[in-house]
Amino acid sequence: MVLSETAARIKNMEIRGAGRIARAAVEALRDHADTLDSSSLDTFRREMRAAADILLSTRPTAVSLPNAIRYVMAPLETASTLSGARQAIRERAEAFIRSSLHAVDRIAEIGARHISDGDTLLTHCNSEAALACIVEAHRQGKEIEVYATEVRPRRQGLLTIRTLNDAGIATNYIVDSAVRHFIKDIDLVLVGADAIAVNGAVVNKIGTAPIALAAHEVRTSVIVAAETYKFAPRTILGERIEIEERDASEVLPRETAESLPHVRVRNPVFDVTPAAYVDLIITEKGAIPPELAYTIIREYLGWSIEEFR
Repeated sequence: MVLSETAARIKNMEIRGAGRIARAAVEALRDHADTLDSSSLDTFRREMRAAADILLSTRPTAVSLPNAIRYVMAPLETASTLSGARQAIRERAEAFIRSSLHAVDRIAEIGARHISDGDTLLTHCNSEAALACIVEAHRQGKEIEVYATEVRPRRQGLLTIRTLNDAGIATNYIVDSAVRHFIKDIDLVLVGADAIAVNGAVVNKIGTAPIALAAHEVRTSVIVAAETYKFAPRTILGERIEIEERDASEVLPRETAESLPHVRVRNPVFDVTPAAYVDLIITEKGAIPPELAYTIIREYLGWSIEEFR
């Protein structure tokens, strides 16, 4: 698949989920590097930077994308030959893909330890990492039940209940606005993340914040499952993570919206859950309280304060 097609599929949400987006992007960079007919190292660098910019523009909120691209593109600046630059990008991309897939397995292993036999869980959206924890707990023989939300307007919950059903897990499918009604029956909220700020705030699918608030109100624990590459380094400087807002047609048919000239449809894809409403963040490196998010950025993503200029 050519890079432009991958970019379009990410932008149109044919490829969704922060981990899947990151892997698709680095695969596209790898293949693009292999097929570029560049006459010199300088030309190759320029064309690869342009390709990276195309991918970076597709989904502004998912920081897995810039983190993955930064990792793959890093050797480009120090390569001394064109063939060496191609090889370095290929090796980096393949290493990232392997690491990403292993990360989900490791998160599942750690996350399952925090799910008790007899627990009723609630999950929101279609998080690969969160679902891996739930499926692994079930595989270990723990009797669990899950409430899964519909996730308006794109209804990613349909993907979630398919995964849970196929794993043989008892599941309740509810509309997003029913969470407050059922929260008293929930032992643990387990969700994923699209980005995590240095202060431990979690950016995830719209609707996550009110779920966490409802859980906080009834003293139900909230656990976030997220790979380390979903932490947002530039929030160290106080930069805010951009919240993507998608087309109104996802909420109202275009002809309906056009018949209501005084109505503006707002369609943010994500919201921000304060760290105070999160009990634990599970990464492939271990489980941490949200206030230790900076350690992930410093120790595992390799960003230092000197890089922020």
